[in-house]
Amino acid sequence: MYPTLFKFLGLTIHTYGLFIAAGFLLGLALAMQEARREGINPQMILDLGFYLIFSAIVGSRLFYVLQNIRYYLNDPIEIIKVWHGGLVFYGGFFLALIVCIFYLKRHRLPLAKTCDLFAPSLAAGEFLGRLGCFFAGCCYGKETNLPWGVTFTNPESLARVGIPLHPTQLYSSLLALLTLFILLYLRRNKSFEGEITWFYILLYSIARLVVEYFRGDQRGFIMDETISLAQGIALIMGILSAFMLLYLRKRQGG
Repeated sequence: MYPTLFKFLGLTIHTYGLFIAAGFLLGLALAMQEARREGINPQMILDLGFYLIFSAIVGSRLFYVLQNIRYYLNDPIEIIKVWHGGLVFYGGFFLALIVCIFYLKRHRLPLAKTCDLFAPSLAAGEFLGRLGCFFAGCCYGKETNLPWGVTFTNPESLARVGIPLHPTQLYSSLLALLTLFILLYLRRNKSFEGEITWFYILLYSIARLVVEYFRGDQRGFIMDETISLAQGIALIMGILSAFMLLYLRKRQGG
């Protein structure tokens, strides 16, 4: 669509980066608001948020690069060009989780409770971030004859141009928005600390399993181009989160 929002005095504003930044700010605002309600110092959540966004970008970019290592070995400078698209959620999630655990232990904040603060923020950030993907053309879909297929025409787009494609970025964005509403509803009457986090992982995993079948971009596969690496991880995380929800709810009851 529109990978470049505008250029002014030699400065290029990339649409993808703008939406990523907007998603981060929205997610951080939601987490800080909930921290105040839960009696947690919002300044600590603000500090943690900046650590998380940095680690998430590094982790998600590294994971994407490893999936496309041949391309980046031929053109290493592209590794740092994040504004061209190419971030994998799971890479960012796992590195950010490690950073989060270290930060919480150092500052003696409750792990499960703090993660519950950030779970809706992740969904909000993904909602806007995937819109950025759509404008950049990354994470594009397979060819389709459906009436809502999108044809990319901008030569700067990362998607295939001139062919109607599944708008998989919009699928992901809308599912993330639905996830956000579900988490905000569940948060009102959660049964135990960590419940919102595990529900987020479960809902994200289900969404990823579905959307991946419509993806048309090059990415890693673990089963003869039938099951992608992301789907394999989503399946494992989905089963784990379902188990943890059942286990923790049972333990809470008694």
